[in-house]
Amino acid sequence: MSLSQILHEFKGSIAQCDSLITNAHKTDATGAPLLPTLDQQQITVAAFLNMFIAWETFLESSLMELMTGSPTVSGRTPNRYVRPPNAAASGELIAWMGKYFDYGNHQNTIKAVGMYFENGYPYEPHLSAIYSDLSDLRTMRNASAHISSSTQTALESLAVRIVGNPQPGISLYQLLTMIDPRSTARGTIFLTYRDKLAVAAELIAQG
Repeated sequence: MSLSQILHEFKGSIAQCDSLITNAHKTDATGAPLLPTLDQQQITVAAFLNMFIAWETFLESSLMELMTGSPTVSGRTPNRYVRPPNAAASGELIAWMGKYFDYGNHQNTIKAVGMYFENGYPYEPHLSAIYSDLSDLRTMRNASAHISSSTQTALESLAVRIVGNPQPGISLYQLLTMIDPRSTARGTIFLTYRDKLAVAAELIAQG
């Protein structure tokens, strides 16, 4: 699969996430929601999780493809430090001694691309440019996977940093659907992070 196809699939996946959230919040002619609040919440959080998985899939697919010598969309071929014979061998090399590689761990991903490609190209400097955003996404991903005192505290700390004032007891759904005060377009917090990933994926794939 080419980098162009991998990027196209990623864009399709995040577009589907947008569609899920939009459809979950549709209203009838009187303005009443078509779905119960709980359904809206669960669909929105699931859509966010799907976006996070799509990002991990983009990283894995592109990394395995580039490690076997495929070019970026622009036609440039990264200078590789490894020469796996096929995509399967690339996956084994990335996982190394573990059963799998956690692409959601951006610290390790940045280390990995630096080990396999000169200067981490084409992933760097784009991953480092959104380092704090990837940390935020991991915090939200953890909150979507399980509820605990630590994940709730982390989510509340993130909300304070984004919104600027305490948000005790805030849920992931509430955070994702809140208008992002950093957004000039008055978009939601979900849209802010979606756009960050979309731009990063485009830059990486283009090379």
